[in-house]
This record gives sequence, C-alpha cells and structure tokens, in this order.
Amino acid sequence: MGISWKEIATSGMILFAVIDIIGSIPIIIELRKKVGHIQSEKATIVAAIIMILFMFLGEEILKFIGIDVNSFAVAGSFVLFFLSLEMILGITLYKDEAPETASIVPIAFPLIAGAGTMTSILSLRAEFQAVNIGIAILINSVFVYIVLKSSAKIERMFGKSGINIIRKVFGIILMAIAVKLFAANVKDLFA
Repeated sequence: MGISWKEIATSGMILFAVIDIIGSIPIIIELRKKVGHIQSEKATIVAAIIMILFMFLGEEILKFIGIDVNSFAVAGSFVLFFLSLEMILGITLYKDEAPETASIVPIAFPLIAGAGTMTSILSLRAEFQAVNIGIAILINSVFVYIVLKSSAKIERMFGKSGINIIRKVFGIILMAIAVKLFAANVKDLFA
C-alpha cells in the first residue's frame, strides 16, 4: 500500500505507449497548421484530470453497469493489442472524424485521454496501487505538455522516419503488455 517504483515505471511505460504522444506529433502539427495556437497547458491539465477521475470512478461505473474489473481488463487487453498492431504495422483500424478545432476536445480528449488510455488505466487498477498509477499519470502529463509545447522542434529533430521507428518500438512493447494483461486476468474469469 505504498509507492512502488516498479509499478510507477510499468504504469508509466504502458500509459506512454498508449497515449503515444510522440506518434501523435504529426496530428498535432496538422492541427496547429489548421487552427493556429494549441493551448498546451489547458489540454494537458484537462487530460490529466480526466485520467485521474476515471482511475477512481471507472470501477464504480463498471459496477453500476454490472461488469467486473477482470472482464474489463481482458477486454482492455484486446484494445491494447489492436492499438499495438496499428503502431507496428502503420495501419488505422479505428477511424475517427477529423477535428475542426484544436481545443480541449480533440487534444485532451480523445487524443491524450482516449478510449485506449481509459481502458489501460482501469486494467492497471486491476494489478497496481492507485497512488503509483496516479504518479505515472502525472509524469506522463508532464511529458505530454513538453511534447505539445515543442512538437515542431521534435519533428525537425527526429524526422518522419525517426518518429515512425519510435512508434513501432512502443507498439511492440504495448503488444507484449497486452498479452501479459490478458494472461493475468483471463484465468480469474473462469475461476
């Protein structure tokens, strides 16, 4: 019931891979071109609040609709698996409408705190302490803010191929996490 650096590191890496803010740099740059200024501070704060609220209220919402955390974690492992396929293969399985404005809605939600992130947070709750996940969310939020503020510089530094390589590496890590999450929770469904 305390702070575990291992849990923080694991949660942080999972959230980093799922949020995929590096892979979202092309989207952020495109939004910046279309609508001008993106409010990095506001987008980051709203995304962090959404993630932390969902971490605490998500399980109660599931109980209200009659779903246990293990079932959600198994379902979440499938979402993470398909997200990792998108990252590794460079394909789009989930299509979303292009946002018209770069306000809180397209950046904070669903780009940062989207369905994959919510699923991951609840799946992590099945295995880790809330305090460690909360710290991982805050660390990722700081990183998201830095990336939002300096997306143009990052794109110039890594180039398109560098960002693609990073995305594929995190895709493989995310796929391994999805398999582990599935294996850890599927046995409890049949117990």
